[in-house]
Amino acid sequence: MPPSVPSLPRRVARILRTSLFAQVACALVLGIVVGKLWPDVATDLQPLGDGFTRLIKTIISPLVFCVVVVGIAKAGDLKAFGRIGLKALIWFEVASTLALVIGLLAANIVQPGSGMNVDPATLDTSAVDAKTGGGSLPSTTEFVVNALPTSFIGAFAENSLLQVLILACLVGAALLHLGHTKVPKVLPAIEQAQEIIFAIVGFVMRLAPIAVFGAMAVLIGNYGLGVIETYGKLIVLCYAAAALFLTLLAVALRLVTGLSLWKFLRYIREEMLLALGTASTESVMPRVMQKLRKAGARDDAVGLVLPTGYSFNLDGASLYLSIGTLFIAQAVGVDLSLGQQITVILVLMLTSKGMAGIPGSAFLALSATASSLGAIPAGAVALLLGVDRIMDSMRVVTNLLGNCVAVFAVSRWEGALDLERARKVLDGETVAMPDEEPDGPAKPEGSERPEGSEQPEGSEGPEAAAGIPVVVSAGPAKETAPETS
Repeated sequence: MPPSVPSLPRRVARILRTSLFAQVACALVLGIVVGKLWPDVATDLQPLGDGFTRLIKTIISPLVFCVVVVGIAKAGDLKAFGRIGLKALIWFEVASTLALVIGLLAANIVQPGSGMNVDPATLDTSAVDAKTGGGSLPSTTEFVVNALPTSFIGAFAENSLLQVLILACLVGAALLHLGHTKVPKVLPAIEQAQEIIFAIVGFVMRLAPIAVFGAMAVLIGNYGLGVIETYGKLIVLCYAAAALFLTLLAVALRLVTGLSLWKFLRYIREEMLLALGTASTESVMPRVMQKLRKAGARDDAVGLVLPTGYSFNLDGASLYLSIGTLFIAQAVGVDLSLGQQITVILVLMLTSKGMAGIPGSAFLALSATASSLGAIPAGAVALLLGVDRIMDSMRVVTNLLGNCVAVFAVSRWEGALDLERARKVLDGETVAMPDEEPDGPAKPEGSERPEGSEQPEGSEGPEAAAGIPVVVSAGPAKETAPETS
């Protein structure tokens, strides 16, 4: 007797119950509908997205600390960690400069602001001041000094990722110097803390659909869909330039590692949709770190490259800033010479660094660039107020994929990438992580996961439905002989 086929409503209900991607997608659509039909109600839903983001930010700093310390201690080579950092900075600078150049070329070809003939005197700049909170971007010296922690606890309390990274490097170096014989319980304790943090990530991810619903409803309720018509040319240009940049990234990833960016995008589709809905890459950072580790990137590479990229490798922001600067100039009737456009690139190479976590940082960078040129009224950046939130989706996708590609590329460059594992994971194969590092210390007794408790990705168990990630350990898979019966 042929097995009975579940009815369509049951299949839909099962997908919604077990797939985080489906839950977030439905929440995204529902948020758009509520924002369009009931804008007054939608604006009161801001705490839903903000609360989720605050919960995620709570665990980012301790997670980065644990991953980096464990990565350094298990790699056993502080010089290799230094090489990873240097190679990451080189990659970041090349990628962000390429994004700036693509943005300038696209804006020169399409001329999105031409014909607007805006009088800067008619613009209300007070909205820009409210957006930026009267702040300013740090100078290069201030940026470097602020990256140095003044307090061990303060770095975590202020959620300063660069300070946490420095502390993690110091602790990891100290563990290597002292050796496991002098401090035998420290590294296992940090590993166990890492397990706890990943479990918390799983709990918080249950709230992801609610957060996406609230954030999208607020966006549509505040700005509506009419802004797309007003700034249609600029929006299409920015997204097309981002698509071109991501195509070049895909080519670079294929040449350096042989991996497919499309397969990777499919691999992190839940995290990407969540980042789009909340307009924040921080909201998915813990999950993306774990998926990169599962895909064969070593702990120390993931722990250093990805968090550092959040400050140094904002490719989407670089695209937006270069296009936005020329859009403003064209809108107010200012024709920038080749020399001035080169100045734009040089200024944005500095102002685009360290933007993460600063309110209204894009407007601060645009204002600083306009002031350095002396030809564009600084108040003209108010032209972008109406479209800035729409551009968040482009910036989020480009920033996140740019940093993930950097992790794979730098890992491959340093020999810290298990390519065989990466290919299998991106092809959708179930690859069990090793219980123990080949060269690392054994896990504490009783910390092993019970046999058969891991579920393959995409399974329909409660963990998969809740988005609870499977905690994995770093490093290449240990080769074992096949079992014989």
